[in-house]
Amino acid sequence: MEYGISTKCLYGDGRRVDTDGSGAVSFPIYQTATFAHPAVGESTGYDYSRLQNPTREQLERVVASLEKGIDALAFSSGMAAITALMEIFQPGDHIITDCDLYGGSIRLFNNISKKNGILFNHVNCAQLLEGEGTDGLEALIGESTKAIFIETPTNPMMNVTDICKMAGIAKKHGLLLIVDNTFLSPYFQNPLELGADVVVHSGTKYLGGHNDTIAGFLVTSSGEISEKLRFIIKTVGSGLAPFDSWLILRGIKTLAIRMEKAEKNTRQIVEWLCEQKPIVKVYYPGIAESPGYEITKRQARGFGCMVTFEVETKELALSILRKVRLIQFAESLGGVETLITYPITQTHADVPKETLAANGVTDKVLRLSVGIEDVEDLIKELERVFYE
Repeated sequence: MEYGISTKCLYGDGRRVDTDGSGAVSFPIYQTATFAHPAVGESTGYDYSRLQNPTREQLERVVASLEKGIDALAFSSGMAAITALMEIFQPGDHIITDCDLYGGSIRLFNNISKKNGILFNHVNCAQLLEGEGTDGLEALIGESTKAIFIETPTNPMMNVTDICKMAGIAKKHGLLLIVDNTFLSPYFQNPLELGADVVVHSGTKYLGGHNDTIAGFLVTSSGEISEKLRFIIKTVGSGLAPFDSWLILRGIKTLAIRMEKAEKNTRQIVEWLCEQKPIVKVYYPGIAESPGYEITKRQARGFGCMVTFEVETKELALSILRKVRLIQFAESLGGVETLITYPITQTHADVPKETLAANGVTDKVLRLSVGIEDVEDLIKELERVFYE
Protein backbone atom coordinates (compact mmCIF):
# COMPACT_ATOMS: atom_id res chain seq x y z
CA MET A 1 0.00 0.00 0.00
CA GLU A 2 1.32 3.43 -0.97
CA TYR A 3 0.82 5.96 1.81
CA GLY A 4 0.51 9.72 1.46
CA ILE A 5 3.49 11.80 2.51
CA SER A 6 2.06 12.92 5.86
CA THR A 7 1.43 9.28 6.79
CA LYS A 8 4.93 8.33 5.62
CA CYS A 9 6.34 10.87 8.04
CA LEU A 10 4.92 8.70 10.83
CA TYR A 11 5.36 5.20 9.47
CA GLY A 12 7.60 5.25 6.41
CA ASP A 13 6.62 2.38 4.15
CA GLY A 14 4.88 0.63 7.03
CA ARG A 15 7.62 -1.82 7.92
CA ARG A 16 9.29 -1.71 11.31
CA VAL A 17 11.63 -3.83 13.38
CA ASP A 18 10.27 -4.87 16.78
CA THR A 19 12.94 -7.19 18.12
CA ASP A 20 11.63 -7.17 21.69
CA GLY A 21 7.98 -7.79 20.76
CA SER A 22 6.78 -5.00 23.03
CA GLY A 23 4.66 -3.23 20.44
CA ALA A 24 5.93 0.18 21.58
CA VAL A 25 4.28 2.96 19.58
CA SER A 26 7.39 5.13 19.80
CA PHE A 27 10.18 3.22 18.15
CA PRO A 28 12.72 2.13 20.81
CA ILE A 29 16.23 3.48 21.21
CA TYR A 30 18.53 0.50 20.87
CA GLN A 31 21.38 2.03 22.84
CA THR A 32 23.85 -0.79 22.39
CA ALA A 33 27.23 -1.05 20.74
CA THR A 34 27.07 -4.77 20.01
CA PHE A 35 24.59 -7.63 19.64
CA ALA A 36 24.81 -11.23 20.88
CA HIS A 37 24.77 -14.12 18.41
CA PRO A 38 22.65 -17.27 18.98
CA ALA A 39 25.47 -19.51 17.71
CA VAL A 40 28.45 -19.57 15.36
CA GLY A 41 27.31 -18.58 11.90
CA GLU A 42 23.97 -17.29 13.18
CA SER A 43 22.88 -13.67 13.65
CA THR A 44 19.86 -11.69 14.75
CA GLY A 45 20.48 -9.49 11.72
CA TYR A 46 22.53 -7.06 13.79
CA ASP A 47 26.16 -7.48 14.78
CA TYR A 48 27.63 -4.09 15.74
CA SER A 49 26.05 -0.64 15.76
CA ARG A 50 28.74 0.81 13.51
CA LEU A 51 27.39 -1.53 10.81
CA GLN A 52 23.70 -1.17 11.63
CA ASN A 53 21.38 -0.54 14.54
CA PRO A 54 17.60 -1.11 14.64
CA THR A 55 16.84 2.54 15.52
CA ARG A 56 19.01 3.86 12.70
CA GLU A 57 17.57 1.27 10.32
CA GLN A 58 14.01 2.39 11.06
CA LEU A 59 14.99 6.02 10.47
CA GLU A 60 16.64 5.10 7.17
CA ARG A 61 13.50 3.27 6.06
CA VAL A 62 11.37 6.33 6.79
CA VAL A 63 13.71 8.71 4.92
CA ALA A 64 14.03 6.32 1.95
CA SER A 65 10.24 6.14 1.80
CA LEU A 66 9.87 9.94 1.92
CA GLU A 67 12.43 10.43 -0.87
CA LYS A 68 11.13 7.43 -2.86
CA GLY A 69 14.55 5.79 -2.94
CA ILE A 70 15.55 2.18 -2.46
CA ASP A 71 17.97 3.01 0.35
CA ALA A 72 18.85 5.83 2.72
CA LEU A 73 21.92 6.04 4.92
CA ALA A 74 21.98 8.10 8.11
CA PHE A 75 25.24 9.87 8.99
CA SER A 76 26.53 11.80 11.99
CA SER A 77 26.12 15.09 10.05
CA GLY A 78 25.32 16.42 6.62
CA MET A 79 29.01 17.03 6.02
CA ALA A 80 29.81 13.44 7.05
CA ALA A 81 27.30 12.30 4.43
CA ILE A 82 28.88 14.39 1.65
CA THR A 83 32.38 13.33 2.74
CA ALA A 84 31.36 9.67 2.46
CA LEU A 85 29.80 10.34 -0.93
CA MET A 86 33.09 11.75 -2.22
CA GLU A 87 34.67 8.35 -1.46
CA ILE A 88 32.90 6.74 -4.40
CA PHE A 89 35.13 8.85 -6.69
CA GLN A 90 38.78 8.31 -7.65
CA PRO A 91 41.78 10.66 -7.96
CA GLY A 92 41.52 12.42 -11.30
CA ASP A 93 37.72 12.33 -11.40
CA HIS A 94 36.03 15.62 -12.26
CA ILE A 95 32.81 16.93 -10.67
CA ILE A 96 30.78 19.93 -11.79
CA THR A 97 29.24 21.76 -8.83
CA ASP A 98 27.14 24.85 -8.43
CA CYS A 99 29.13 27.89 -7.32
CA ASP A 100 26.37 28.92 -4.90
CA LEU A 101 26.41 26.11 -2.33
CA TYR A 102 26.47 25.82 1.43
CA GLY A 103 29.89 27.08 2.52
CA GLY A 104 30.73 23.82 4.29
CA SER A 105 30.34 21.89 1.05
CA ILE A 106 32.61 24.31 -0.80
CA ARG A 107 35.16 24.08 2.05
CA LEU A 108 35.12 20.28 1.82
CA PHE A 109 35.54 20.26 -1.94
CA ASN A 110 38.30 22.89 -1.99
CA ASN A 111 40.34 21.67 0.98
CA ILE A 112 39.75 17.93 1.36
CA SER A 113 38.40 16.50 -1.90
CA LYS A 114 40.88 18.44 -4.06
CA LYS A 115 43.72 17.21 -1.82
CA ASN A 116 42.50 13.69 -2.55
CA GLY A 117 42.80 14.28 -6.28
CA ILE A 118 39.21 15.14 -7.24
CA LEU A 119 38.82 18.05 -9.65
CA PHE A 120 36.00 20.59 -9.56
CA ASN A 121 34.34 23.27 -11.66
CA HIS A 122 32.22 25.66 -9.57
CA VAL A 123 29.74 27.28 -11.94
CA ASN A 124 26.27 28.81 -12.04
CA CYS A 125 24.43 25.63 -13.01
CA ALA A 126 21.00 27.24 -13.41
CA GLN A 127 22.45 29.82 -15.78
CA LEU A 128 24.67 27.45 -17.78
CA LEU A 129 21.85 24.96 -18.14
CA GLU A 130 20.07 27.47 -20.37
CA GLY A 131 23.12 27.94 -22.62
CA GLU A 132 24.14 25.97 -25.67
CA GLY A 133 27.44 24.85 -27.17
CA THR A 134 30.48 26.56 -25.67
CA ASP A 135 28.17 28.72 -23.56
CA GLY A 136 26.37 25.78 -21.97
CA LEU A 137 26.98 23.25 -19.22
CA GLU A 138 27.93 20.46 -21.61
CA ALA A 139 31.05 22.37 -22.67
CA LEU A 140 32.50 21.59 -19.21
CA ILE A 141 32.00 17.83 -19.50
CA GLY A 142 35.08 15.80 -20.37
CA GLU A 143 36.23 12.19 -20.22
CA SER A 144 37.08 12.47 -16.52
CA THR A 145 33.75 14.08 -15.54
CA LYS A 146 31.82 11.74 -13.26
CA ALA A 147 29.11 13.78 -11.55
CA ILE A 148 27.14 17.01 -11.22
CA PHE A 149 26.44 18.28 -7.70
CA ILE A 150 23.72 20.89 -7.17
CA GLU A 151 21.48 22.45 -4.57
CA THR A 152 18.09 23.71 -5.62
CA PRO A 153 17.23 26.22 -4.33
CA THR A 154 20.83 27.19 -3.62
CA ASN A 155 22.22 28.44 -0.33
CA PRO A 156 21.97 31.38 0.15
CA MET A 157 20.94 33.04 -3.11
CA MET A 158 17.96 30.77 -3.84
CA ASN A 159 18.87 29.95 -7.46
CA VAL A 160 16.71 27.18 -8.90
CA THR A 161 17.99 24.50 -11.27
CA ASP A 162 15.71 22.45 -13.52
CA ILE A 163 16.38 18.96 -12.12
CA CYS A 164 14.75 17.10 -15.03
CA LYS A 165 16.79 19.02 -17.58
CA MET A 166 19.98 18.52 -15.58
CA ALA A 167 19.23 14.81 -15.20
CA GLY A 168 18.84 14.54 -18.98
CA ILE A 169 22.33 15.99 -19.51
CA ALA A 170 23.79 13.78 -16.78
CA LYS A 171 22.32 10.61 -18.27
CA LYS A 172 23.37 11.59 -21.80
CA HIS A 173 27.00 11.69 -20.63
CA GLY A 174 26.86 8.83 -18.11
CA LEU A 175 27.23 11.12 -15.08
CA LEU A 176 25.75 10.92 -11.62
CA LEU A 177 23.40 13.73 -10.64
CA ILE A 178 23.62 14.58 -6.93
CA VAL A 179 21.03 16.96 -5.48
CA ASP A 180 21.19 18.52 -2.03
CA ASN A 181 17.50 18.74 -1.13
CA THR A 182 17.94 20.25 2.35
CA PHE A 183 16.13 23.54 1.64
CA LEU A 184 12.86 22.05 0.39
CA SER A 185 12.94 18.70 2.23
CA PRO A 186 11.23 15.58 0.86
CA TYR A 187 7.91 17.12 1.84
CA PHE A 188 8.15 19.65 -0.99
CA GLN A 189 10.55 18.04 -3.50
CA ASN A 190 11.69 14.54 -4.54
CA PRO A 191 14.75 14.79 -6.84
CA LEU A 192 15.02 11.01 -7.40
CA GLU A 193 11.64 11.07 -9.14
CA LEU A 194 12.99 13.84 -11.37
CA GLY A 195 16.03 11.83 -12.45
CA ALA A 196 18.65 12.42 -9.75
CA ASP A 197 20.84 9.50 -8.65
CA VAL A 198 21.66 10.61 -5.09
CA VAL A 199 19.86 13.00 -2.75
CA VAL A 200 21.71 14.70 0.12
CA HIS A 201 20.13 16.05 3.29
CA SER A 202 21.39 17.82 6.32
CA GLY A 203 19.00 16.05 8.67
CA THR A 204 19.85 18.70 11.25
CA LYS A 205 17.52 21.02 9.39
CA TYR A 206 13.91 20.27 8.40
CA LEU A 207 13.98 16.53 9.03
CA GLY A 208 14.98 16.99 12.67
CA GLY A 209 13.17 20.30 12.81
CA HIS A 210 13.99 21.37 16.37
CA ASN A 211 17.60 22.66 16.26
CA ASP A 212 18.63 19.98 18.74
CA THR A 213 20.29 17.20 16.72
CA ILE A 214 22.93 16.95 14.01
CA ALA A 215 22.47 14.36 11.26
CA GLY A 216 22.91 13.79 7.53
CA PHE A 217 21.48 11.51 4.85
CA LEU A 218 22.27 10.07 1.46
CA VAL A 219 19.35 8.55 -0.44
CA THR A 220 19.62 6.68 -3.73
CA SER A 221 17.54 4.77 -6.24
CA SER A 222 20.56 2.76 -7.41
CA GLY A 223 21.42 -0.62 -5.93
CA GLU A 224 25.03 -0.26 -7.09
CA ILE A 225 25.46 3.11 -5.37
CA SER A 226 23.73 1.82 -2.24
CA GLU A 227 26.16 -1.09 -2.02
CA LYS A 228 29.17 1.22 -2.35
CA LEU A 229 27.87 3.62 0.28
CA ARG A 230 27.02 0.82 2.71
CA PHE A 231 30.61 -0.40 2.48
CA ILE A 232 31.92 3.12 3.07
CA ILE A 233 29.70 3.91 6.07
CA LYS A 234 30.64 0.72 7.91
CA THR A 235 34.33 1.19 7.05
CA VAL A 236 34.73 4.82 8.11
CA GLY A 237 32.24 4.61 11.00
CA SER A 238 30.25 7.76 10.33
CA GLY A 239 26.78 6.30 10.93
CA LEU A 240 24.28 8.15 13.11
CA ALA A 241 24.12 7.09 16.77
CA PRO A 242 20.94 5.40 18.11
CA PHE A 243 19.75 8.28 20.30
CA ASP A 244 20.28 10.85 17.54
CA SER A 245 18.47 8.52 15.13
CA TRP A 246 15.51 8.44 17.49
CA LEU A 247 15.46 12.24 17.78
CA ILE A 248 15.36 12.60 14.00
CA LEU A 249 12.62 9.94 13.79
CA ARG A 250 10.62 11.95 16.30
CA GLY A 251 11.23 15.17 14.37
CA ILE A 252 10.08 13.71 11.05
CA LYS A 253 6.70 12.85 12.55
CA THR A 254 5.77 16.54 12.42
CA LEU A 255 7.57 17.39 9.17
CA ALA A 256 4.35 17.88 7.18
CA ILE A 257 2.64 20.26 9.59
CA ARG A 258 5.88 22.17 10.27
CA MET A 259 6.59 22.71 6.58
CA GLU A 260 3.02 23.82 5.85
CA LYS A 261 2.96 26.31 8.72
CA ALA A 262 6.46 27.67 8.10
CA GLU A 263 5.86 28.11 4.36
CA LYS A 264 2.59 29.93 5.03
CA ASN A 265 4.51 32.27 7.36
CA THR A 266 7.24 32.70 4.76
CA ARG A 267 4.88 33.81 2.04
CA GLN A 268 3.41 36.52 4.27
CA ILE A 269 6.86 37.68 5.37
CA VAL A 270 8.08 37.80 1.76
CA GLU A 271 5.11 39.98 0.83
CA TRP A 272 6.00 42.33 3.68
CA LEU A 273 9.71 42.39 2.81
CA CYS A 274 9.00 43.23 -0.83
CA GLU A 275 7.22 46.41 0.26
CA GLN A 276 10.00 47.77 2.49
CA LYS A 277 12.13 50.63 1.14
CA PRO A 278 15.38 49.66 2.94
CA ILE A 279 15.38 46.33 1.09
CA VAL A 280 17.17 46.27 -2.25
CA LYS A 281 16.07 42.78 -3.30
CA VAL A 282 14.27 39.72 -1.96
CA TYR A 283 15.37 36.26 -3.12
CA TYR A 284 12.59 33.66 -2.88
CA PRO A 285 11.44 31.24 -5.60
CA GLY A 286 7.80 31.86 -4.65
CA ILE A 287 7.94 35.41 -6.04
CA ALA A 288 6.26 35.30 -9.46
CA GLU A 289 9.01 37.43 -11.02
CA SER A 290 11.75 35.13 -9.71
CA PRO A 291 13.71 33.25 -12.43
CA GLY A 292 13.06 30.00 -10.58
CA TYR A 293 9.32 30.46 -10.07
CA GLU A 294 8.00 28.39 -12.98
CA ILE A 295 10.66 25.70 -12.56
CA THR A 296 9.82 25.33 -8.88
CA LYS A 297 6.12 25.06 -9.70
CA ARG A 298 6.92 22.17 -12.08
CA GLN A 299 9.31 20.21 -9.90
CA ALA A 300 8.22 20.92 -6.33
CA ARG A 301 5.06 21.01 -4.23
CA GLY A 302 5.99 24.22 -2.45
CA PHE A 303 8.45 27.12 -2.41
CA GLY A 304 9.95 26.45 1.00
CA CYS A 305 10.63 28.44 4.12
CA MET A 306 13.97 30.06 3.31
CA VAL A 307 14.27 33.65 2.12
CA THR A 308 17.34 35.79 1.48
CA PHE A 309 17.27 39.57 1.21
CA GLU A 310 19.69 42.41 0.59
CA VAL A 311 19.43 45.67 2.51
CA GLU A 312 20.73 49.10 1.52
CA THR A 313 23.85 49.19 3.69
CA LYS A 314 26.16 46.99 5.73
CA GLU A 315 25.37 49.18 8.73
CA LEU A 316 21.67 48.35 8.46
CA ALA A 317 22.43 44.64 8.19
CA LEU A 318 24.55 44.76 11.35
CA SER A 319 21.92 46.82 13.14
CA ILE A 320 19.24 44.24 12.33
CA LEU A 321 21.40 41.43 13.67
CA ARG A 322 22.10 43.39 16.85
CA LYS A 323 18.43 44.24 17.52
CA VAL A 324 16.66 40.93 16.90
CA ARG A 325 15.21 39.20 19.96
CA LEU A 326 12.28 36.95 18.98
CA ILE A 327 14.07 36.11 15.74
CA GLN A 328 17.42 34.69 16.78
CA PHE A 329 20.76 35.54 15.17
CA ALA A 330 22.19 32.06 14.69
CA GLU A 331 23.57 29.67 12.13
CA SER A 332 21.58 26.75 10.75
CA LEU A 333 18.01 26.60 9.49
CA GLY A 334 14.93 24.43 9.29
CA GLY A 335 13.91 24.39 12.94
CA VAL A 336 10.66 25.52 14.50
CA GLU A 337 12.36 28.76 15.62
CA THR A 338 12.91 31.57 13.12
CA LEU A 339 16.63 32.24 12.66
CA ILE A 340 18.48 35.01 10.83
CA THR A 341 21.96 34.38 9.48
CA TYR A 342 24.75 36.57 8.10
CA PRO A 343 26.21 34.30 5.38
CA ILE A 344 29.38 36.30 4.77
CA THR A 345 30.67 35.71 8.33
CA GLN A 346 28.79 32.51 9.24
CA THR A 347 27.73 29.81 6.78
CA HIS A 348 30.05 31.03 4.01
CA ALA A 349 32.98 32.43 5.99
CA ASP A 350 35.45 30.00 4.36
CA VAL A 351 34.33 30.66 0.80
CA PRO A 352 36.74 32.89 -1.18
CA LYS A 353 35.52 36.49 -1.14
CA GLU A 354 35.71 36.76 -4.92
CA THR A 355 33.40 33.74 -5.25
CA LEU A 356 30.93 35.27 -2.82
CA ALA A 357 30.98 38.60 -4.63
CA ALA A 358 30.40 36.92 -7.98
CA ASN A 359 27.35 35.18 -6.57
CA GLY A 360 25.95 38.33 -4.97
CA VAL A 361 26.75 37.35 -1.39
CA THR A 362 27.85 40.64 0.19
CA ASP A 363 27.95 42.21 3.64
CA LYS A 364 24.44 43.53 2.97
CA VAL A 365 22.86 40.08 2.49
CA LEU A 366 20.85 38.34 5.24
CA ARG A 367 19.24 34.88 5.22
CA LEU A 368 16.03 34.10 7.07
CA SER A 369 14.87 30.62 8.06
CA VAL A 370 11.21 31.10 8.91
CA GLY A 371 9.75 29.05 11.74
CA ILE A 372 6.27 28.31 13.04
CA GLU A 373 5.67 31.27 15.35
CA ASP A 374 2.61 33.49 14.88
CA VAL A 375 3.47 35.37 11.71
CA GLU A 376 2.12 38.64 13.12
CA ASP A 377 4.77 38.45 15.85
CA LEU A 378 7.51 37.85 13.31
CA ILE A 379 6.45 40.81 11.17
CA LYS A 380 6.25 43.07 14.24
CA GLU A 381 9.78 41.99 15.11
CA LEU A 382 11.00 42.82 11.60
CA GLU A 383 9.28 46.21 11.71
CA ARG A 384 11.00 46.97 15.00
CA VAL A 385 14.50 46.01 13.90
CA PHE A 386 14.15 47.81 10.57
CA TYR A 387 12.70 51.09 11.77
CA GLU A 388 13.31 51.68 15.49
